[in-house]
Amino acid sequence: MSQIIWTEKAKFDYWNNIEYLQEKWTLADVYNFIDKVDDLLSLLAQENTTFKATSYKDTYIVPVTKQVSLFYKKGQNNNIELLRFWNNYQNPKKLTF
Repeated sequence: MSQIIWTEKAKFDYWNNIEYLQEKWTLADVYNFIDKVDDLLSLLAQENTTFKATSYKDTYIVPVTKQVSLFYKKGQNNNIELLRFWNNYQNPKKLTF
């Protein structure tokens, strides 16, 4: 099984998304987002799944919800490095890792 490593930006994005859902949506939506992320991380940790490659070196993207995509990188020893939980409505030119 791969180890999941959270970058600081990924942690920041994740908690920002949860805070937004808490303020603007329902508690059920918050739990739904958390469950989707947990399911996705479990899938990535199994080491046999690769999602769509991006133009960034060794970086992949997978939708978490319609509004949020996860960018991740496969690191040494098959570790999965979570880079960003990117809101798809943001300007893609502002995406940094």
